Amino acid sequence: MITVQTTINAPIDKVWEFWNEPAHIKNWAFASPDWHAPHAENDLRAGGKFSTTMAAKDGSMSFDFWGEYTVVKQNEAIKYVMGDGRKAEITFKETPNGVEITESFDPETQNPEEMQRGGWQAILDNFKKYVESIT
Repeated sequence: MITVQTTINAPIDKVWEFWNEPAHIKNWAFASPDWHAPHAENDLRAGGKFSTTMAAKDGSMSFDFWGEYTVVKQNEAIKYVMGDGRKAEITFKETPNGVEITESFDPETQNPEEMQRGGWQAILDNFKKYVESIT
């Protein structure tokens, strides 16, 4: 598995809400400023499904990131299976410095692992920036 991580300077309830509410997901679920997430759906429960459309702002490319939850423990952990069968897990841990998010996922076979790590880390960094910018 590939692992990315960050620490968010915000309360756990806010981090959990911003991670899971579609209205917030659309504001951070992309890796660079020339992309956006015009659509997000999230049924946050074991057996529930999620889908986020990530798209280039110039309209040249888009894709749906989707899957099904296998474990949801509020403010603690999320596990899911992506549409292509790969697995991922996210943990949320309160620390003296904020909420530590650790995200691990099975790599896909089309792109180098370092490229995948960089993309997922960029999205996680975008999430951190978004959460910390909203008071």
